[in-house]
Amino acid sequence: MQSYPDFIGQQEIPPAVQPLFQHLPDTYASESNKVAAIWSSLPDGQLDYRPHPRSSSIRQVLVHQIISERRFFGEFIGFSEPPVDLLLLVGEPASAQPYIARFLELARLRLGPLAAGDDSFWTGEVPFFGVQRQRIWVFWRRVLHTAHHRAQLGVCLRLLNAKVPSTYGPSADVTWAGADPTVTLDAAGRKSAPRTSPS
Repeated sequence: MQSYPDFIGQQEIPPAVQPLFQHLPDTYASESNKVAAIWSSLPDGQLDYRPHPRSSSIRQVLVHQIISERRFFGEFIGFSEPPVDLLLLVGEPASAQPYIARFLELARLRLGPLAAGDDSFWTGEVPFFGVQRQRIWVFWRRVLHTAHHRAQLGVCLRLLNAKVPSTYGPSADVTWAGADPTVTLDAAGRKSAPRTSPS
């Protein structure tokens, strides 16, 4: 059970040309929703907060997320992306809301290309920071990169005494009946249902 809204709704996710790759637009939409949920919890007037003098500020993380996604999808994966001079907002808003709107606008534009890739596209190799990698590898590296920065902002929320929303499961602030986080050996040692052989 998720506690964040569907910023990008299920009806907005196009069917993949090859069903094997449906997990790509599905995952990207889901991860983008989680990012928007975290960003929506950021307190107004706190975007220049940094937890340590050597840490990025919240605003720097938001900007990095927007511009680094453009680089991953444009330069490495090869999607048609907006010009870089149109990526960022004018000025430095006090609220995260304009950043959220821009992030989601760009994310929605990528759903069609994510669904359109076939086997030869996703398994094709592309340059990535001086090495060659399959496009699908670059996509998953992007997901991991996004999760890393989302976790940074989760820590900032906690340090600012703001509510930390659920992403993959309950948080200290959000839980629900039936939530079963793996925080005990008992939970870790449970047996799964017996596997059945495909017919």
